[in-house]
Amino acid sequence: MTEAATLEAVTTTSGRVSGITRDKHLAFLGIPYAKAKRFAAPQAPDSWTGVKAADAIGLAAPQTTHLIAGFSASGPQGEDCLNLNVFTPATDDKRRSVMFWIHGGGFTHGAGYEPLYNGGPLATRGDVVVVTINYRLGALGFLRLPEIGAHGNQGLLDCIAALSWVRDNIRAFGGDPEQVTIFGESAGSAAVGCLLGMPAARGLFRRAIMESGAGRAATPETADKQVDALLKELSLDRSKVRDLLTIDPREIVRAQTAVLQSFPSGTARGFGPVKDPGVMPDEPLRMVRNGLAKAIDIVIGSNRDENKLFVPPKREPIDDAALVAGVCAAVPTTDKSAAQNLIETYRASRGSKKLPTDNLDILDAIGSDVRFRIPSLRLALGQRAAGGKAFVYLFTHASPARRGALGSCHALELPFVFGTLNAPTQDRFAGTGVDVERLSRDVMDAWLAFARSGDPAAKAVGAWSAYDETKRPTMVFDTRASREENDPFGEERRALEALI
Repeated sequence: MTEAATLEAVTTTSGRVSGITRDKHLAFLGIPYAKAKRFAAPQAPDSWTGVKAADAIGLAAPQTTHLIAGFSASGPQGEDCLNLNVFTPATDDKRRSVMFWIHGGGFTHGAGYEPLYNGGPLATRGDVVVVTINYRLGALGFLRLPEIGAHGNQGLLDCIAALSWVRDNIRAFGGDPEQVTIFGESAGSAAVGCLLGMPAARGLFRRAIMESGAGRAATPETADKQVDALLKELSLDRSKVRDLLTIDPREIVRAQTAVLQSFPSGTARGFGPVKDPGVMPDEPLRMVRNGLAKAIDIVIGSNRDENKLFVPPKREPIDDAALVAGVCAAVPTTDKSAAQNLIETYRASRGSKKLPTDNLDILDAIGSDVRFRIPSLRLALGQRAAGGKAFVYLFTHASPARRGALGSCHALELPFVFGTLNAPTQDRFAGTGVDVERLSRDVMDAWLAFARSGDPAAKAVGAWSAYDETKRPTMVFDTRASREENDPFGEERRALEALI
């Protein structure tokens, strides 16, 4: 990739910026979109005189390393992390559609500057403007402790501040502020789900793509428990809560990690969105069902084997009794008899499709659907019932990594979405060859078509019908060919939904 400084500066509301020229597009990196004191809501960024060189990535939010490769930020970190990157074919007056990316990472990790999220290939293939952001994470981004000015949801307010920056500035980068599509994966998708119903986000985007995450919001009571656990880990009591405003952010991140490990799995475990009447009225699914997003077109979906990214690389086989116990834990509303019937349904379904059927594979399949697929389908139906439109996909390409053990795991679609199959390690994770490249073009073109028109049907993939409860049309993105199917893996879905 060749790079050189841009010859002309672009004027933003805070000052002028210059970027870099890359292959067939321009990149502006690390532009401040807001500033914020610790735990406070974001404010307008400081202005500057002269021309700021937007030729290097900014800071990501403070975070730890992570056992999963690529999960944590690979570059610089710090509290001054409210910055974004713009990728555009030209800084002219063409008014291109805008694609606004929110990275994942469990609301504790990740960065918008990763090579995986390079917006250049999307910008050039689709003649769109791509924006990727960094936002506050973990306790620094979501702690709810009003007595020190931490009202919760700071990270979501950062996303809204970045969208407001896009509204006010993107025209100078060749984009159209009236044609903004927000998209994200995992926690980024959950953030998208929250933004669908947040009053402060209304009017800032027109469409939404949600990859592997329907969204969540903890209750204030749960948030209070997280505060108590964090204070205990930091050896602080409620009389010393203001110390949180000045202690080293690395200490907060360290304590936050210990808190995450001490909580049982579930909503209470992680720092993230919190219900708040004025900011985050309810959980995303309820907000969608209540019609708060009916004017927003949605694409939503999941990967076939999501949970396989989160399991240890080496696991001992489990016997039938352990499988039943695992299913009962994953589906708490079931009993042993119902769990056994569910297992038999999944095993027959997977076997008929020549997919792995040992006990661990069945446990992973059920866990993937409980955690990702079923919530996504319910949100799509909620949007339909409220009078809106949603399109559903299922990504089934299998990773060659670990001799195929990862299957179509969580995050596998990302290099296909961005056209970044040449990013570091993606040859081993996503694969190589003509079928892989074709699949990436399929996904990119569908996302681009949706961003431009609200209809994800593209020439390569053909018709893609809006989701409904009768036929359940779904775009299956597969290695061999992408195609629309009615209710893929329907026998599994019906058996599981009967229990949850």
